[in-house]
Amino acid sequence: MSKVPFVIKLGGRLFDHADALQKLLQVCADIQTIRPLVLVHGGGDQVTAQLRALGFYPDSGEPKLAGQRITALEHLPVIAGVLAGDLNSQLCALAQQAQLNAVGLTLAAGNSISCQVDTSRGAVGVPAPNQPQLLQGLLDQGFTPIISSLGVAPDGQRLNVNADLAAAAVARLIGADLALLTDVEGILAANGDLIPNITSAEATPLIDSGVVQGGMLVKLTAALDTARASRRSIAVAGWRNASALIELAQGHHVGTRILL
Repeated sequence: MSKVPFVIKLGGRLFDHADALQKLLQVCADIQTIRPLVLVHGGGDQVTAQLRALGFYPDSGEPKLAGQRITALEHLPVIAGVLAGDLNSQLCALAQQAQLNAVGLTLAAGNSISCQVDTSRGAVGVPAPNQPQLLQGLLDQGFTPIISSLGVAPDGQRLNVNADLAAAAVARLIGADLALLTDVEGILAANGDLIPNITSAEATPLIDSGVVQGGMLVKLTAALDTARASRRSIAVAGWRNASALIELAQGHHVGTRILL
C-alpha cells in the first residue's frame, strides 16, 4: 500500500526568518524519508512590500476582505514575479541545499488545480482539484513539488490565490494529509490558550464572536472544508518548532487538529 502524501503550507513570513526556514527544510528532508511531501507557499508580506515600493499602496494599506487580499488586475505582474519568480526559486534553491529534490511549480502546472474567479476580490482565484497526474508522477519519482499560490482562470488570466486555500486544494487533489503552518502554535481560544481539537460545530461560535478572524479564519475554513472532503488528517500548527512537524508526519498530535 502506498504511503499517504503530506502537504505543508508555508507562509510568506517564514521567508523573513532564514534560520527557521533552513531548520524547517531540514525537517522536511527527514519527513520525505517517511512519506511523499509537497510544499505550497504564499508570500503576502513580500507581495505587499513590493506593491508598496511601486506605489500601489501609498497610505491606505492593502485592501482585504475576510482575511483575503483584494487583488487588482494590474497587480498581477508584480504578484507573479514575487510568488512564482523570486520566492519559488528561492525556496527551491534552499530546498536543494537541504537535500530535497525540489521542482518549482504554479498551481496551473499540468492542469493540477483549476480556478474560478472570485469577483468579490478582483483577480483572485478560488482553487479546486483538477488533474493529479503531474504531482502524483513527481512524487512517485521522489521529487518534492514546491508550488506557489499562483493560479489561472478558465480564460487564461493569471490569478492570485490564497495559499491556505491553495494548499487545501492540493491536499484534496492527491489525497494527502495537510498541515497549515502559522506564526502561533495553532488556533487559540479567547484567553490565548491553544485549542487542541476543533470541530465545525465548535468553530462556529469562535468565528461569530470574532475570536477567529483574518488569516486564521481562512486557515480554519480551508482546514474544515478539506477534512469534510478528504477525511484525512488536517492540522493548523506553528512553524517556529519545526521538529514538531516530524511528529505530525508520523500521525502524532501537534497544534490544532481539525475534526469532523
